[in-house]
Amino acid sequence: MASSMQNNRVSPPGYCVCCRTCNMWCWRAFKWLPVLLIVSIVTWSYYAYVIQLCIFTIESTVQQCIYLVLYHILLIMFAWSYWRTIFADIKPIPEKYKLPEAELEKLLSAETEDAQRTILENFAKDLPIVTRTMSGSVRYCNRCVLVKPDRAHHCSICSRCVLKMDHHCPWVNNCVCFHNYKFFMLFLGYALLYCLFIMSTCLPYFIRFWKMYQEYKHAHCDNLFDIGTFSKQCMDILNGDFGMSGSAGRYHIVFAFFVALMFAISLGSLFGYHCYLVAHNRTTLEAFRAPMFRGGADKNGFSMGAYNNFKEVFGNSPNKWVVPVFTSLGDGCEYPVRREHQLQTFSAPQDALGYDSMGITRSSFGDGIVYPLPQQDEDTESLLSSERWDRWGERARPFDERESSSFDEL
Repeated sequence: MASSMQNNRVSPPGYCVCCRTCNMWCWRAFKWLPVLLIVSIVTWSYYAYVIQLCIFTIESTVQQCIYLVLYHILLIMFAWSYWRTIFADIKPIPEKYKLPEAELEKLLSAETEDAQRTILENFAKDLPIVTRTMSGSVRYCNRCVLVKPDRAHHCSICSRCVLKMDHHCPWVNNCVCFHNYKFFMLFLGYALLYCLFIMSTCLPYFIRFWKMYQEYKHAHCDNLFDIGTFSKQCMDILNGDFGMSGSAGRYHIVFAFFVALMFAISLGSLFGYHCYLVAHNRTTLEAFRAPMFRGGADKNGFSMGAYNNFKEVFGNSPNKWVVPVFTSLGDGCEYPVRREHQLQTFSAPQDALGYDSMGITRSSFGDGIVYPLPQQDEDTESLLSSERWDRWGERARPFDERESSSFDEL
């Protein structure tokens, strides 16, 4: 009804199109502000560390070279991972999950919920999906007009469904998902190491400057400065590293220490949390709401053991684990699940191809884990909740963006 009311409004010719275009570009530019903030902080930290600390403050040439080499290695790996996270190629949902035009027309023309359920049930029975909504329905996106693959969700910021969506991160202006989760983990890890390195190497000079300040205060140099007279001790302090000639560099180094400390604390907690998620094969969305299987919710439904979970994200090649190149296993649509989430749990004889009579084959990841294949019989529970279909009204578009939500139909 809201859409029909909007269509009845009288607007000047071209007004809506111009405003919509302007708002779109303003919103796109606004979303890049957190990224520009990070880039600005890193650029300033480069000046503070390389110029003020390594070149102007450190006197030992050997120490300068060691600090500069290690710093630039961490900076390159950090920037590389950050770049890959931001500009990763987020591929769309495969076409086989999208509802064809004919099926969509039948879906919209259906008179009852049972008819709608039957249409979606027939379409989804050949898809390799094992997860459901909280009500036991097939996970369907009425904006993208597709059946959601396992662990996929609709992002309201990107206005699309994303494979194995973890969350939408404003600091990278992108969805963290199957295609860039490894890059995101490396970005957090290298950013943490970058901050810890700056903090640890600036700490001795921070202590040194603090001691100089205490000497300055103890000699009452600030009071003598107000009356225009100085003692020999004050003159020695002012002519040294604490004097005006080194004050600018000193402030940059001290500020770099505190900024690195602040970011290290926040990055440490975030990186530790995501290491926990990787070890248990969960996304941020699944950590807050366990995925629903045919047998019920199970927060460990996709877990294959810590090491196998790690390899699912970082791949099988140890020499590429720390490099921001894509090595994650799978296609983002199908995932191994535990046997208790299959329709049948008894052991069935296998045929010559290795499949048992239930259409299930064992995974190479370990015992108790199986890859689900398309099942011939579906649950008799409702595939769509009535509340979901009430939104459509009479022939309303199923992909109305006004109802978009990142947490829709988890």
